[in-house]
Amino acid sequence: MRVLIAVTHLLGAGHLTRAAALARAFAAAGHDVVLASGGMPAPLVRLDRVRLVQLPPLRVRGTAFSELRAADGGPAGAALLDRRRSMLLAALEEAAPDVLITELFPFGRRALAGEFLALVEAARAGAPRPLVLASIRDILVAPEKPGRVAEAHARVAALYDGVLVHADPGLAPLDASWPVDAGLAVRLHYTGYVDEGGAVPTASDRAGILVSAGSSAAGLGMLAAAAEAARRRPDLGWRILAGHGVPEADLSALAAGLPPGTVERARPDYRALLARAALAVSQCGYNTAVDLLATGTPALLVPFEAGRETEQRLRAERFAERGLARVVPEAGLDADALLRAVAEAPRAPLPPHGLALDGAGRTVALVEAMVRNGVGATLPPVLPPPSAGGGGSALDRLRAALDRHAETRPPTPVWWRDDDAVAATPALDRLLALSDACAAPILLAAIPAGIAPSLGRRLDGAPGARLAVHGLAHANHAPAGEKPAEFGPHRPLAALASDAREGLRRARESLPEDALLPVFVPPWNRLAPDLAAALPDLGYAGLSAAVPRRAPLPTAGLVRADIHIDPIDWRGTRSLADPARLVEDLVARLAAGDPVGILTHHLAHDDRLWAVLEALLPLLLGHPAVTVLDPRHLFARPPVDAGAAPWSRPGARPS
Repeated sequence: MRVLIAVTHLLGAGHLTRAAALARAFAAAGHDVVLASGGMPAPLVRLDRVRLVQLPPLRVRGTAFSELRAADGGPAGAALLDRRRSMLLAALEEAAPDVLITELFPFGRRALAGEFLALVEAARAGAPRPLVLASIRDILVAPEKPGRVAEAHARVAALYDGVLVHADPGLAPLDASWPVDAGLAVRLHYTGYVDEGGAVPTASDRAGILVSAGSSAAGLGMLAAAAEAARRRPDLGWRILAGHGVPEADLSALAAGLPPGTVERARPDYRALLARAALAVSQCGYNTAVDLLATGTPALLVPFEAGRETEQRLRAERFAERGLARVVPEAGLDADALLRAVAEAPRAPLPPHGLALDGAGRTVALVEAMVRNGVGATLPPVLPPPSAGGGGSALDRLRAALDRHAETRPPTPVWWRDDDAVAATPALDRLLALSDACAAPILLAAIPAGIAPSLGRRLDGAPGARLAVHGLAHANHAPAGEKPAEFGPHRPLAALASDAREGLRRARESLPEDALLPVFVPPWNRLAPDLAAALPDLGYAGLSAAVPRRAPLPTAGLVRADIHIDPIDWRGTRSLADPARLVEDLVARLAAGDPVGILTHHLAHDDRLWAVLEALLPLLLGHPAVTVLDPRHLFARPPVDAGAAPWSRPGARPS
């Protein structure tokens, strides 16, 4: 692929550092990458195999981000901004990218909206046009004026194919700092944190205190407090790193009266120094936070908060809530306060945090999949015309069928199940965002033996998530040559019952109690009749599968609700089934008037399939022809006989 990334950093170099890390990851995967940078050059940022287009640089004084200044400190005039815009458009024309990524915009850099909009609109006018993505960090600073949030959302909806959120939602979901509405939620792709620092060196012994404050002069007050603390307690082994944005005079003042080497400029081996330190004292910018997570170094965090900045404070508080650091307020910080905090700080390495730090690689894989599956301007219609008969697109046909149904019949009950949940992942985030956007509760069938701690944390408080027991380990016990089954008639009833009982016990231990339903979902939707009869005695109140009606299961004491529509072509591509046929099946079931169960598998979805679901499900589940059933209410209904229950109709291919 050809990739163009546009970034302008105005204060520190964090935005450029992260954008460069992504650029290097794309280049390392064999792609042709151009990085257009509009901030001041940063000497420690690496650009291996990446072509740099340096725009006339801009900067700001303090936190006055709306008052752009040229490299010499003077106001950025119209001629300079025109030159930048022309260079960006020339870079676009020369690169002819398959993928265009704008860093922070349209969520920030409003003062540069003219050049970013010119770039994106020119890209969208191309034929074929590139995939257009926004790239943002974990925590944003939301504008005080609500209209600006709405403006950003409108630009995403009109101009962007997706938003790359370089975060682990287990630590900092985007809605912790930025309002996320339904339209934005379905465009978010969590990648994990972008770790650009390289391998973590092994350190047998940790010693000393490492102080750092990013690349700008914004942390000068913290550095001054640390320098004075080092003069008072040199025995603690201080090393103070000042960014290249700190003026020489200030650097000399910091070093006065301290041994040589105590105060120096930021170094490229910062991570190695951090891995050997017993304690870190730092601000809490994105890249510093990732370095701390990677090295496991105990930390005192002094978040930058000038000019109504909230980003670092929110991130530091998230660290503190997880026991990963302690927060020291920037206001009033002096040597005495710092020494008190140092005396109280822990020295043991951080406990395992389980947060995703492979965001660069995940970003490359995600974008490759988007391009491979045709997301963007080269994408065919999401729902093409039906293969036979009918007029207009398949989506139009579904809408027309829903409209007719609403005029002549009562609403059709529809419910939604998703299988194979095991951990908090970007795919699960996307599923839950789609569920929220549709205002449709979803039954997540979780595999008890595979449940990671992150799943319970992610679902705790997720308003639309209901949980069921998906067997025990999703292990195939069928003999060779037979269809796979974990709870089929291939093992003694005692073994089946033991595993089903164990699955419910593990689910109750690992998942939020208020969301877990005692509903059994057999893997591959295959279940031995004698186990079905035994489920009530094992603690289950419900059963959900897709069993042919010719072999009804005993359901006395159980509420039975099956699925009917599965959009995956399991026997062929294992990707999206024929979308026109998918819509035809839905229309036929609506015409029959019977309840409909929808099945998805978030871990198996590629972006083509996501695109179809994100177009189809909001239409279906938001239409007055449909009543969306909450699994809590569905499985609380009085038990019915499987042979007569509309919920027991045969359906999609087993999961």
